[in-house]
Amino acid sequence: MSGLLSFVVGAAGNQTELLYVWNRATPEAKAIIVFLVFFSIVVWSVMTYKGLQMRRARKLNYYFNEEFRSQKKVLDIYDRKLKVEGCPLYDVYQTGCLHLDARLRGPGGERQRQRVSLKNMEHVKRAIENVVAQESLELESGLILLSIAASGAPFLGLLGTVWGVMSAFAEIAQAPQGAASLAAMAPGVSAALITTVAGLLVAIPSMFGYNYLVHHLRVFTVGLDNFAQELVSKMEAEFLEDE
Repeated sequence: MSGLLSFVVGAAGNQTELLYVWNRATPEAKAIIVFLVFFSIVVWSVMTYKGLQMRRARKLNYYFNEEFRSQKKVLDIYDRKLKVEGCPLYDVYQTGCLHLDARLRGPGGERQRQRVSLKNMEHVKRAIENVVAQESLELESGLILLSIAASGAPFLGLLGTVWGVMSAFAEIAQAPQGAASLAAMAPGVSAALITTVAGLLVAIPSMFGYNYLVHHLRVFTVGLDNFAQELVSKMEAEFLEDE
């Protein structure tokens, strides 16, 4: 549930005040609040999806890494036709083995060679580096929305507040002499401040969620790089021709 909806639920005891403030808000402020509510739902959906995606990838990476370290030869898992959907380490391994296997096979399609040249091994390394970059980008996708929400939502709320305060002062300025008072100005000001509250309720969870996911993304990226280097080292030790 979005941060704004949580705020409404938590303030159920003050429902009369909230409705009063909402009714006193300007159309511009209401439009900003509706947009922030929608944006908050999108942000929470992205955070939930990315959190589950990284959790699943971390679990699959752990099991695949254990299987990889237990094999005797670098192509054992590849030859067994093992498939692990949604595992970044598996995608890196599969791509590397696919390119290596293609260079070990002869014209008839059978694996005839026992060694590959340094030039061919460089092609395999570049293929592995490309898939590592693609996996990192895939895990990173969607995080830009959290960054935009964390930095932009407070300014949208501030815009609504400034606009509402401006409208409140304009109403007071146009009121008859003697009618201007704190009691007359307070409803407009309180209605204006609700947009700032709405903006903060979107920005604060987005900031924490973004920092949390970025930290885990960096851990994933380092893990992918380390695995790729280990995979290339084993391929070179087993299949690279001696100069």
